[in-house]
Amino acid sequence: MEKYHFEKTCNYRKCGIVGCGNVGSTTAYTLMQTGWFSEMVLIDLDTKRAEGEASDIAHGLPFHTPMDIYAGDYADLADCGLIIITAGAKQNPGDTRMDLLRTNARIFRSIVTNIAIYNQTAILLVVTNPVDVLSYVTYRFSGFPANRVIGSGTVLDTARLKQLVGTHLGVDSRNVHSFIIGEHGDSELPVWSSANVSGVDLLHYCDSCGRGYDQTVLDGLFYDVRDSAYRIIEAKGATYFAIAESVKRIVSAIVRDENTILPVSALVDGHYGLEGVYMSLPCIVSRSGIKQVLEIPLNEEEEIKLRQSAKKLKGAADWLEANIVHS
Repeated sequence: MEKYHFEKTCNYRKCGIVGCGNVGSTTAYTLMQTGWFSEMVLIDLDTKRAEGEASDIAHGLPFHTPMDIYAGDYADLADCGLIIITAGAKQNPGDTRMDLLRTNARIFRSIVTNIAIYNQTAILLVVTNPVDVLSYVTYRFSGFPANRVIGSGTVLDTARLKQLVGTHLGVDSRNVHSFIIGEHGDSELPVWSSANVSGVDLLHYCDSCGRGYDQTVLDGLFYDVRDSAYRIIEAKGATYFAIAESVKRIVSAIVRDENTILPVSALVDGHYGLEGVYMSLPCIVSRSGIKQVLEIPLNEEEEIKLRQSAKKLKGAADWLEANIVHS
């Protein structure tokens, strides 16, 4: 993936957030506390909602680093170095992420077109579900190079897995290292073959702590991860705290030029023999966006599952090309 050289008008201290629902407003509040930005503009179809969220968050600034946070319109995004898209129809109880595709793809057509009118140098970070397919939509409608269109992907799913495995093993979840890859959704998969606890192979760690390596238990933990959003939505109507923290982690890698490896949704172009699809793989994330998509070792079963996930997402992308992009 070629490296893109930003124009001088790109301001990394200015962030735009499109969509002020639960995820957008929680993300804005979370980022306000970091001190990374001097300016943040919130945009929503409901302008009063954007104004209310901006005011509410701004009232907490005396406890944090000074910044200018306000409601605006697309023209205010002109010099943003980073634009986060959280707008779209929400996932209701009983809906799958793919159920949202038809509605949100059309919403994104309008959003991305308007962004591109005023800004062609920013990094676009897509959070709305189904995030992989909508990242593809954003890539196609924006005309941006693929390295500057990123989906939040399975960063949250991976964090959920680390937390559950850490709890199961009685160890700090930050010491658990594994990835969930593929679709952010029902066809995602855990990479158990390279999972480890601070460099100790997961199988050996389980044996050393007296718990034994029980694949059935580990699979159960993964199923809890995969289905957790559905349970949370049924319980409280939406998920927003943990995804806001996930976005914060991705934003940190971008604005601080960290070269951090995160399982974000990126354009897969030849990796594992796949192409033309956005899905989550470990990527090096920096100020240039996605610096490199990594092809980590997978066992045979994992590679089969990854191809199945890619096939599902490619089918959705092909449908979008025929019914949205070219319509």
